[in-house]
Amino acid sequence: MTMRLDPQSRRRWAAGPAAGFTLIELIIVTVLMVVLASVALVQYQNSVTRAKEAVLREDLFRMRDAIDQYYADKNKWPQSLQDLVSDGYVREIPKDPITDTADSWQTVPAEAEPGNTSAEPGIFDVKSGSDKMALDGSPYSEW
Repeated sequence: MTMRLDPQSRRRWAAGPAAGFTLIELIIVTVLMVVLASVALVQYQNSVTRAKEAVLREDLFRMRDAIDQYYADKNKWPQSLQDLVSDGYVREIPKDPITDTADSWQTVPAEAEPGNTSAEPGIFDVKSGSDKMALDGSPYSEW
């Protein structure tokens, strides 16, 4: 059985198979892919930053809670963050997720108690040692 082609089909096959995509189509598709990839990259970076900020908030809450418990138990402020570890209030000093080190925490000294002049000054609060700004525009060092 032989297949017969009508004259219009013969002309198409004689010129070769249908051409591929044109250059303009390829450029448009490439530009769209680049735009979508850049939007995805920005979203990814923002989600990583939001996650680090959530960890920072939680770490600050836990360390401040441990400092308050230390004061409630011993009626004095801890002399260093390491006192919280050595006395069992925290297992270890967490890494600051923004600076990625445990050594960058900034401590706020406690004010002297008016009735107790012999009391040793200690740590009243702890803050991040980062100089960067949060997504909401506030510096991490003020959290």
